[in-house]
Amino acid sequence: MGFQTGSGVIFGITKTKPATHDPAGFDAVSFDVLGEVTNGGEFGKEWETVTHNPLSSRGTKKAKGTYNNGTLNPTIALDNSDAGQALMKEALASDDDYYFSITLQDGFVYYMVGLVTKFRTNVGAGGEVVTAPTTIELQPYEIVESTV
Repeated sequence: MGFQTGSGVIFGITKTKPATHDPAGFDAVSFDVLGEVTNGGEFGKEWETVTHNPLSSRGTKKAKGTYNNGTLNPTIALDNSDAGQALMKEALASDDDYYFSITLQDGFVYYMVGLVTKFRTNVGAGGEVVTAPTTIELQPYEIVESTV
């Protein structure tokens, strides 16, 4: 497959910490599906650029500083009976890490660790679906990739 769309992508959440931080560890954990995701957002390592401007060379030297795995901002249609959304609300009330999976159309899976820092209700207008904008701040642990 040369490319794929977001259609059919499945988001998962669990509070169960994998025995190991690798594909085998994450593959062994059961994830609840986060239902009704309409937009998943982006994630992945981004490095801070550190600059230095020596007067003698007049040029800006650059290096990598710290990195951030990013922030997931899935938007979901609110479903108060959805197990995955219930776990998101539980995670919002907790200071503990939760574990997330994103399964693409081709079965490729990304696993990551994060903190749920937002789960809000957005009622909108009469012709709109009630949504829940969310924020998951990803921890600096390796984002694990698996081809289950």
